[in-house]
Amino acid sequence: MNNVKTVVLLALMTGLLMVIGQLVAGKTGLLTMFIISMGMNLFSYWNSDKIVLSMYNARQVSATDNPDLYNMVAGLAKRGNLPMPKVYIIDSKVPNAFATGRNPEHGAVAVTTGIMELLTDDEIEGVLAHELTHIKHRDTLISTIAASIAGVITMIANMMQFFAIFGRSDDREGGNPIAMLATIILAPIAAALIQMAISRSREYLADEGGAEMSSKPLSLASALGKIDYYSKYGALPTSEAQVGTTAHMFIINPLSNVKDFTSSLFSTHPSTASRIEKLKELAARMR
Repeated sequence: MNNVKTVVLLALMTGLLMVIGQLVAGKTGLLTMFIISMGMNLFSYWNSDKIVLSMYNARQVSATDNPDLYNMVAGLAKRGNLPMPKVYIIDSKVPNAFATGRNPEHGAVAVTTGIMELLTDDEIEGVLAHELTHIKHRDTLISTIAASIAGVITMIANMMQFFAIFGRSDDREGGNPIAMLATIILAPIAAALIQMAISRSREYLADEGGAEMSSKPLSLASALGKIDYYSKYGALPTSEAQVGTTAHMFIINPLSNVKDFTSSLFSTHPSTASRIEKLKELAARMR
């Protein structure tokens, strides 16, 4: 199913870019955007994980650099019958984590320095198991492609806005109404593409799989509660715009305390309260 979603998402991006090309430069623009979008599709498939990791200046760590974190991931991967993923740390006070990679053989998990300071070892293990479950379920390809595509569409929207504001020197009205219309439409489309690409049910499944992999459902529930509290009442990420295109990848939406129209247009995650309740029910069954 995720493979189907990936194809649909790439097709939607191609169609959107071709429409923009047609509006701006007719048939020439349409053909140009078709060629560009084909190149972008291929690049996104093979490099979307690298793009997302580079957005956060994530640094890879080894057993020598951070033995506690590395060995924790290695133990969970072995328990989940997964290849050893690459392990990354993001220098950010905002506690969070995500997984990436087009398949389990190219998987990677990233955690922030903030989450390692906030959570206990058992809670961190629960979070890592959740992320490894995403890799095992092959959720990460669609997530990372959605993030990279959202970034591209946002960049195009900004370019359109620039041309709409300044226009050409011979434009008596001082702006391009088509470009302005495209700008107005592109932002919600970018948000919708992300939300349509990611099923909220995948978070429940990753919670369940992570709880079973770590054998610590209550630790994962406790971690979700702490991260959710920080996302609502703690400091915002350094770049809201940057995080907005990747919010669906994190274990908790890092922009939970932003309540504007675009952020609430669609919800990237189920409610944390419902996730915690399901983990408590699972803990009772496991006992």
